[in-house]
Amino acid sequence: MRTCRVGLVGAGGVAQRHARVLTGFEDVELLGVTDVAADAARELAEAYGARSFVDAADLLAAGPDAVYVCVPPFAHGPVEELVIEAGVPMFVEKPVAADLETAERIAALVERRGLLTAVGHHWRYLHAVGQARELLADRPVRMVGGAWLDRVPPVPWWARCDRSGGPVVEQAAHVLDLIRLLAGEVTEVTAYGDGSPPPVADADIDSVTAATLRFASGAVGTLAAACVLSWKHRAGVEVLADGLALSLAEDGLLIRDADGERRLPADPDGARVAVDRAFVDAVRGAGDDVRVPYAEALRTQRLAVAVAESARTGRAVALPTGPAARLTAPVADAAPAEVTLPGVTIDA
Repeated sequence: MRTCRVGLVGAGGVAQRHARVLTGFEDVELLGVTDVAADAARELAEAYGARSFVDAADLLAAGPDAVYVCVPPFAHGPVEELVIEAGVPMFVEKPVAADLETAERIAALVERRGLLTAVGHHWRYLHAVGQARELLADRPVRMVGGAWLDRVPPVPWWARCDRSGGPVVEQAAHVLDLIRLLAGEVTEVTAYGDGSPPPVADADIDSVTAATLRFASGAVGTLAAACVLSWKHRAGVEVLADGLALSLAEDGLLIRDADGERRLPADPDGARVAVDRAFVDAVRGAGDDVRVPYAEALRTQRLAVAVAESARTGRAVALPTGPAARLTAPVADAAPAEVTLPGVTIDA
């Protein structure tokens, strides 16, 4: 394949970023854009000399080599099904859905088709993340603390749980993905939300959420999520290992050990380019550095949904460490009962 012809489904801010990055590659052609807002699709397409299409089916009929799915959380599912049916390599922006049922369904279809996929957890491409992993290679992680303390983004669907999945699913997914990468799989979560939505029209999400995490390794951790500020206050992870403390965010890594304290810079813009470059190379058969295929992103989605469900019910939720999608939430001295969620069953 000499040139990779890419189609974009979605014309919002994240799609605009991908269009800017992709058109900077000499071996990529932006074939076209589609969006439910036809004017937005037309404007983005025209900015890069591409075509606008009526819908995803129309775009796929033009024969792209790859498709980027950059839609809001609630819109995931139908588009991915069309792309998978067409057998076209697919890049999906996070979160992969507002719920778990959709993500499980798409993951099964991807696996059955053997489709090349990538998901936009671009933090995995930060140089600082690689350095943190090297430092932790011979030291067991003891404790992890993750936080995403921010504002309500200026989009009308974000403050509705059925549209965004809530702050933990939509916003803190980056942090949860990084926690999994550095400390391993989480086996149980207990979370609480404040039950009070932020002062935004029609909001029904928690303003703040706090969670405790138990890992398969025996490590413990916490997650804090908030959307009550008017600025992005902090987003990152702190890791404690024997004789080592790491503080990792998108803009750098702070290391403290017996040798003192030192700070290493990160390159968030470079990571956003690298995630696209890796996917394009994989599509072209020129590389194999896709760090988060859909199946891996599904594990992060399961964790995020478990935190959100625990906050909703006030009960502990256990996560499977294998591929099964069954979460269990035991309650002491209570008769067994089942609470059915989209895509999972919780024993309560």
